[in-house]
Amino acid sequence: MIRSASARYEGLGKDGKGHVSTQSGVLDNQQYSFNTRFEDGKGTNPEELIAAAHASCFTMALSFALAGAGYSDGTLETTAKVTLDKDGDGFKVTKSALTLIASVPGIDQAKFEEIAAGAKAGCPISKLLNAEIKLDHTLNA
Repeated sequence: MIRSASARYEGLGKDGKGHVSTQSGVLDNQQYSFNTRFEDGKGTNPEELIAAAHASCFTMALSFALAGAGYSDGTLETTAKVTLDKDGDGFKVTKSALTLIASVPGIDQAKFEEIAAGAKAGCPISKLLNAEIKLDHTLNA
C-alpha cells in the first residue's frame, strides 16, 4: 500500500508560501508557511499533520487491539502533541505526547494499560517516529 501527498512552496524563506495536498483530496492546496509553523498564522504545518497522523494511527491500532482481545464496545479519544525543538542550525521533532481518554466496558486497568502500551509501540506511525513517544491515559469505568 502506498499513500501520497505533495507540497509546493512559492518564494523562499519567511516570505514564501506553501500548499500541501493529499492523494485522497482531504487536503487540497492547504496553506502552510513560516507563519503557520512558527507563529499563529492561518493554515497547517508539518508538525500538526504528524500529530494528526499519530493520534489517528494509535487510536485505530488500539481499537483493533481491544477488539482482538474480545472487547466489543467503547470510545477512544486521543490527542497528540508533537514537539519541535531547535537542533543546531535546524529543528528536530523530539516528542509526540499522546493523551488518551477511553471508555471500554468490562476492562480492568492492568489489561487496558497492557493493550494500550502494545498499540503505542506497534502503531506504524510510532515506529516511524524517532522521538520519545509518551502516553498518558484515562480509563473511564
